[in-house]
Amino acid sequence: MHEHFVGIDVAKATLEVHVRPSGESVTVAYDEAGLHQLVARWQALPATLIVLEATGGYEVTVAATLASAGLPVAVVNPRQIRDFARATGQLAKTDRLDAAMIARFAEAVRPAVRPLAVPAAEALGALVARRRQLVDMLAAERNRQSQARPRQLQQRIGAHVHWLTKAVADIDKELTTTIRATPVWRQKDELLTSVPAVGPVTAHTLIADVPELGQLGRRQIAALIGVAPLNRDSGQWRGRRMIGGGRAQVRTVLYMATLVAVRHNPRLAAFYARLTAAGRPKKVALVAAMRKLLTILNAIVRDRRPWHPEIA
Repeated sequence: MHEHFVGIDVAKATLEVHVRPSGESVTVAYDEAGLHQLVARWQALPATLIVLEATGGYEVTVAATLASAGLPVAVVNPRQIRDFARATGQLAKTDRLDAAMIARFAEAVRPAVRPLAVPAAEALGALVARRRQLVDMLAAERNRQSQARPRQLQQRIGAHVHWLTKAVADIDKELTTTIRATPVWRQKDELLTSVPAVGPVTAHTLIADVPELGQLGRRQIAALIGVAPLNRDSGQWRGRRMIGGGRAQVRTVLYMATLVAVRHNPRLAAFYARLTAAGRPKKVALVAAMRKLLTILNAIVRDRRPWHPEIA
C-alpha cells in the first residue's frame, strides 16, 4: 500500500497542494468547489496524512471540511515548518514551495492527527480567544490613559476603558452560561475550580484550549503546554533547562494561577517553599510549581475526583 503525504498552503483565495512522494502539485480555488475537489480526490486515493499550517483562521474551514469527510488532518504551528525548512536548507519562499515543504514535513515528522472539534467546542474556543483579545486591549488602553495629558483625551480613553470592562464582564457571563449548559463541561469546570487558586478564567481556558486534559500522562501534558524543561547539553557542557513551545496562551493563564497557588494553595505553597529553601531561584521554583499544578489538574480531570491535598 502506497503512502501519500499531502501539504496544503492556505491563502485567502487559493489552496496550493503538494503530494509526497510523487511530487504532484496543484492549485485549487478556496471555495466550495475547490474543497469538494480535494475531498473527492483524497477519498478516492486515501491520504496517509494531510498537513496544514495554522494561518490565523484561514485554515479552519479547510481542516474542518477534510476532517468531517473522514480524512486524516493535522494543523501545525508555522514555526515548526519554518524551522524544518531552515534545517533542510530551503530559504526561498513561495506558496508552491511552502506547500512542498509542508508535505516534506508531513512525511518526515508525521504530526499527530487531532480529532475534529465539535461546533460547540469551536464556539467555546472562540469565546475564550475573544476574551483574551478584550483583556489585551483593556490593558493597553489603561496604559494609554495613565500617560495621556489633556483631560479630554483621558476622558475619551476612560470611556473606552469602561466599554471594554463591561465587554469582558459580558463575555465572562456568556462563558459561564455556555459551560454550565453542557454537562461534561460543567463537571470539568467544577473539578478544576475545586483546586485552591484555580478560578473561572483558568478553568474556562483549560476546557476550551486543552481538550487533552485528563487523557495524557503527566510528562505528555507538560510537554503539550510547554512547561516541561528542555535540555540544552553538548558534550561535557550542561546548559540551563528552559521551557518553551507548546500552548503559550494556556501557559500564561497557568502562570497567573500559580502565582496565587504558591500563596493560597497549601500543597503548592509548601512545594514552592521547599524548592526556594533548597536554593532554587524563585523563577525556577515557580515554573516547577506550574508543572505541579498542571499535573494535579490533569489527575483530577482523569479521575473525576475533586481537589484533595494528596492528589498527584
